[in-house]
Amino acid sequence: MYKKTAKKLLKFIQKSPTAFQAVEEMSQRLQKEGFKELKEEKHWDLKAGGNYFVTRNHSAVIAFSIPKKPAWKFHIMASHSDSPALKIKENPEMEVEKAYIKLNVERYGGMLLAPWFDRPLSVAGRLIVRKNGEIQEKLVAVDKDLLVIPNLAIHMNREVNDGYKYNVQKDMLPLYSDYDGKGSFMKLMAAEADVAEEDILGHDLFLYDRTPGTVWGANEEFISAPRLDDIQCAFASLEGFLRGERKESIAVHCVLDNEEVGSTTKQGAASTFLKDTLMRINMGLGRTQEEYLMTLADSFMVSADNAHALHPNHTDKTDPVNRPVLNGGIVIKYNANQKYCTDGVSAAIFKDICDRAEVPYQTFVNRSDMAGGSTLGNISNTQVPMKTVDIGLAQLAMHSVYETTGAKDTESLAKAAAVLFA
Repeated sequence: MYKKTAKKLLKFIQKSPTAFQAVEEMSQRLQKEGFKELKEEKHWDLKAGGNYFVTRNHSAVIAFSIPKKPAWKFHIMASHSDSPALKIKENPEMEVEKAYIKLNVERYGGMLLAPWFDRPLSVAGRLIVRKNGEIQEKLVAVDKDLLVIPNLAIHMNREVNDGYKYNVQKDMLPLYSDYDGKGSFMKLMAAEADVAEEDILGHDLFLYDRTPGTVWGANEEFISAPRLDDIQCAFASLEGFLRGERKESIAVHCVLDNEEVGSTTKQGAASTFLKDTLMRINMGLGRTQEEYLMTLADSFMVSADNAHALHPNHTDKTDPVNRPVLNGGIVIKYNANQKYCTDGVSAAIFKDICDRAEVPYQTFVNRSDMAGGSTLGNISNTQVPMKTVDIGLAQLAMHSVYETTGAKDTESLAKAAAVLFA
């Protein structure tokens, strides 16, 4: 079963080169499963027994199911749709001595830069266009090898293997065409969206890695792919959400955006998107503000964002005893300074969920002399305070353009999510 789930994950990743396509893929699947799309700007007519979803910015989505006999608590699994990448700037084309055209880009998120070199890249995201007298959003994903960021030959920098500090403005600009391609980039984007170039009013476009995901290892025990952080958790959350019976609580599958740049956007964990949605569910079912607060007090959230695995070549970078490994099960993440919001209570609840799902779990704590990253759990809690555990799936090369994880672990999280959403 886990191999089937792993291959399904890779297909989902291939169709999700940016957060916009990931949310579109999830939205289409929810509609096929009978979920009704709601619009934030319109009235919500909610009913017990109903299944619904709502998006914000086309890069964040919240799906929820209301039992026929509602139990007044929310069970939530929250993940994020974005990954570190290179974002295309305005007026992107840059001439190089009337020989080449390259594209102007900037860094999005805390990314490992070196792996982006010498591999097939393309462009995906969205265009904002004027069409039929209206401003519309068009998703684009150029399905061909379009760009490469070429390395400088070692003959021209013989000390490169002793360490090199990459400058995004100088080193990371992708080669797009020879000089004959001048002026064609936005024409290509317009053709992808089936609009005239002059009707493009804005864009959010990113480079993406074209290398297909793969299952590998002596026993096919590993998978590698772009954007595993955090599409793997978002995918597993949706799998478990749809497998679960969703009768014991108001089940909520939540995928937020912009975690990689701090979550402080209208569609991020620091926004009111989750809070607004939960409050509208409460009001739509005729509940008072006090009853909403009572519901939060009895609710539980799983913040799902991938975790660092023990590295085979750098075992000294991991805590002496909390050493998660690929295929070792779901990782429960702890931090005394609340970069992760796990505490004794929320960890116990989640361990019980894993036991009932019959899946393994393991623990991650940073070395005490190393700073770690944060995630969306503690940020979300400032808007919707409830018992929350931070978890993830163990991976190597986090924030690389091509990451590695265990083939078994996606299925483990899907099974645990199905119990959460029982």
